[in-house]
Amino acid sequence: MPELPEVEVVRRGLARWVAHRTVADAQVLHPRAVRRHVAGPDDFAHRLEGHRIGTPSRRGKYLWLPLEDTDQAVLAHLGMSGQLLVQPHEAPAEKHLRIRVRFADTLGTELRFVDQRTFGGLSLHETSPDGLPDVIAHIARDPLDPLFDDEAFHLALRRKRTTIKRALLDQSLISGVGNIYADEALWRARLHYERPTATLTRPRTTELLGHARDVMNAALAVGGTSFDSLYVNVNGESGYFDRTLDAYGREGMPCRRCATPIRRRPWMNRSSYFCPKCQRPPRITP
Repeated sequence: MPELPEVEVVRRGLARWVAHRTVADAQVLHPRAVRRHVAGPDDFAHRLEGHRIGTPSRRGKYLWLPLEDTDQAVLAHLGMSGQLLVQPHEAPAEKHLRIRVRFADTLGTELRFVDQRTFGGLSLHETSPDGLPDVIAHIARDPLDPLFDDEAFHLALRRKRTTIKRALLDQSLISGVGNIYADEALWRARLHYERPTATLTRPRTTELLGHARDVMNAALAVGGTSFDSLYVNVNGESGYFDRTLDAYGREGMPCRRCATPIRRRPWMNRSSYFCPKCQRPPRITP
């Protein structure tokens, strides 16, 4: 699933190519792509027509397109394989094209939602006074958000009494950090993924947040991380941060700090990658 850097790359592309354009018509080609819009495909398409799209916004991994002069927004859930592409009108339809949005201008491009596995989708939602779709009001701010509160996050970690990687993936505590960037930030901070959050001091929490920000900003600079062809930006281009990952996906390869082989362990239906020397597991007290 795309994480914060990948979604932010898509948001920036939409801000350039889609913002402030008026929808002429929308076509839903597969009902599953709007299954979260409870009123159905026809209602979704009809309610977009004639509205002007505002500046795309993001919180964590969630992306939405506000409709100007309304209190509604189109929320995009990319799932495992969802793609928002800006394509010329005459471009052949993609094999897994699910939704097509045409605009009332002469720029010659349209917005397409393509989703091979159909886990993602678009839906229309009411927004709060600050423009946040109501269905994601429970999602915490992400570490790249200027309003993210480092001290509040540290105190929440101490209260939560869980392990650090679980906390990094808890969207009610901090959003946008998925499995890849959690492993990368933990490697940089020399923290084992099972380290209890109650043992983290303020300086260690500050250090970890700094590494999380650094690794995500580095990924943003090169278009995100693409392990296959399913993650692309709005122009269909892949990111290449995977070429410089330090931990994730490097099982058996030498740690870039100490040359100890990186290990992989099953973890919550995922995998955790870590250096057994640099990221020593916590002691278990009897």
